[in-house]
Amino acid sequence: MNFRFLIIAVFLVNLLSAQKFHFSKIAVSDTTILDKTISNIAAEVSKKYKSSKSSDSLEKLFKLEILAGNYNKSLSTVDNYREVFANRTNACTKLITFELYSLAKEIEKNDQVSFSTALNKAFDIKYRDLPEKYSFRIGELFEEDILSYKNKLQKSLQLQKNQDSITYSSALNLCLNYLNYKTFSSIQSQIARLLKSKDQGKYIVESHNLKIKKGVTVNVMVTRRKGDQQPLPVILTNNIYAGGYDYSTGKRAVAYGYVGVVVNTRGKRDSPDKIEPFEHESEDLYEIIDWTSKQPWCNGKVGMIGGSYLGFSQWASTKKMHPALKTIVPQASVGIGAMDFPMNNNVFMSYMLQWISYVTNNKFADESDFKNYNKWDSINQAWYKSGKSFRELGILNDKSNEIFQRWLDHPSYDKYWKKMVPYKKEFSKINIPILSTTGYYDSDQPGALYYLKEHYKYNKNAEHYLVIGPYDHGGAQGYASNILRGYELDKVAVISVIDLAFSWFDYILKGAKKPELIKDKINYQIMGANEWYHAPTIQQTHNSKLKLYFQNEKSSDKQSFILTKEKPENLGFAGQTVNFKDREEENVYFKTQKDRILANNALVYQTEVLDKDIIISGTFTSQLNILINKKDVDIKINLIQIEPDGTFFYLSDYLGRASYEKNKEKRNLLKPGKNEIIPITNSTFVSKKIPKGSKLIVVLGINKSPEYQINYGTGKDVSLETIADAKEPLEIKWYNDSYIEIPVKE
Repeated sequence: MNFRFLIIAVFLVNLLSAQKFHFSKIAVSDTTILDKTISNIAAEVSKKYKSSKSSDSLEKLFKLEILAGNYNKSLSTVDNYREVFANRTNACTKLITFELYSLAKEIEKNDQVSFSTALNKAFDIKYRDLPEKYSFRIGELFEEDILSYKNKLQKSLQLQKNQDSITYSSALNLCLNYLNYKTFSSIQSQIARLLKSKDQGKYIVESHNLKIKKGVTVNVMVTRRKGDQQPLPVILTNNIYAGGYDYSTGKRAVAYGYVGVVVNTRGKRDSPDKIEPFEHESEDLYEIIDWTSKQPWCNGKVGMIGGSYLGFSQWASTKKMHPALKTIVPQASVGIGAMDFPMNNNVFMSYMLQWISYVTNNKFADESDFKNYNKWDSINQAWYKSGKSFRELGILNDKSNEIFQRWLDHPSYDKYWKKMVPYKKEFSKINIPILSTTGYYDSDQPGALYYLKEHYKYNKNAEHYLVIGPYDHGGAQGYASNILRGYELDKVAVISVIDLAFSWFDYILKGAKKPELIKDKINYQIMGANEWYHAPTIQQTHNSKLKLYFQNEKSSDKQSFILTKEKPENLGFAGQTVNFKDREEENVYFKTQKDRILANNALVYQTEVLDKDIIISGTFTSQLNILINKKDVDIKINLIQIEPDGTFFYLSDYLGRASYEKNKEKRNLLKPGKNEIIPITNSTFVSKKIPKGSKLIVVLGINKSPEYQINYGTGKDVSLETIADAKEPLEIKWYNDSYIEIPVKE
């Protein structure tokens, strides 16, 4: 961000934060007065958003207008929000809970009927207008934890006890908490009944406790359209997140003309078995597909779909191929093991504890615990500050500890992980057509690309297609929005990945035309070019490389080093010291201060201003010549663009353990005091037009963060190391013949 605009933004934020509104003390205990007080405050706060254009501001304006009683205006605002958010019908379910509440309040006022009657009418209006293929998940949107909302509201009110005024930020927070509780407590149960009534007229839903080999039981939910007489292809999803999503996913398949089958993993829903994520899909899914293919409502053809864990499950199913499985559509697929979860290139992440708790706390998905971000941040921070071993992190959340410790027993890509998905030559036996989707900012992109590369490596005739664009983890398995992390997507990039997936199913399972977007094996959207490009291989998404050396000379700003095409004539290095005992300091990848870039535990390198446009397309690689005083180190690299106007654009990154970079299956420790060449090969893919006048920034450093285990460099199992192993600080020399190679499309 340009510093001048940063100052203005900070000034405006401070000005708003300083503003106060009248708050009646009685409102804390009197609901009638509270309702009136909230309405008055919302009317005042909403004035700040009258000229709103961003989706975030429009969402706030919409909610504040509801609280102020301006229901008709709010309904117009939510339409504007959806236009900004996605500019297409897939956004129609966003904020629908609050829209229904507002519409019902407007009907209640105009028709002078009870709120219950008004809500029935509002529901009928919205249900009639929603396309079935996009409305399948609306039931889930009403499954919120009302008690949690009530507790948050009470906490907000307690802060106002004995106060006769309220600050702007507190007022906004109170208003939003109030609306959440008011909305869901008013409509949740009634909407559930109305949805159930509608669905009973459309669908046949059957739940089976299916016994498979070894006495294991899994729950299978089958959804069909009433009136369908002929057997149809089945779209199967394997889901560990048992809950309303199962029913929704089944209805989605029906909306697109298929039978929907959703199976929950062992131990979930009605299964009495132990919950052991990732461990059994490769053996269970063959039996499940076999059962599915023999049912009278199935025509013998099965396709699979799902994202993240559900994407992993599809790859697990191909370890032992069933002849009825005709295609898979893995979306944002978890690269289980060393790829992206629970490790990034052999570096375990703290998030895995939160996720394990999410799926193992009970028979369903523990949403309230998972979304208790303050709790998880506190756990991670407490561990980081304590200096205890990474294994101690698991003990801080006792329920998750068993699986957490089991995973830590396997820091390399060993037999434990290999049994979960195809390995090496097993990919050669996968001869069904596959469509993979991922995004430049999808946390599981490394996994998706790993499966693609291994498939083509061992099966030269693989019919495996990839669609990749400017999407995050959600967008890569659902619907793209207009804005992603502040970036406005090119119009051609705003697609429905779900529509694409079912067009693919129509192509493979029903003989329809291949989806228009899929013109070659690799289909990628170049950000800033407003165009999709197509290539036969991942390597052919670029045709050149920009090789830049990490010079040990400072740039003109004296804060960063030079990144240049010229190889240095004389060998030198930039030195860095990282004190792992200092727990006040964490990683800061980059921040601006008076047009400077600062980073903790990292060095910043930058190019001169680019004299022509370039297109970066692919994954960067690097060769690092380093010398350290320890036996190992976790390296982090960030590739960033400084745009001509001075704003930053995050392009790509890498995090990995040096001792595993040459071989993820076997650790090769470094030799202290001796130069080591570390090849960096598993960064994230990005494709973007970089205009003339930009600069490229590389932040090169060491991981030291509560988000990941900390490698103290002793050579022991990193999960057992403690702050006592830190001893002397890490001293690292980054030699100037080290370089980064950035893929370029000319």
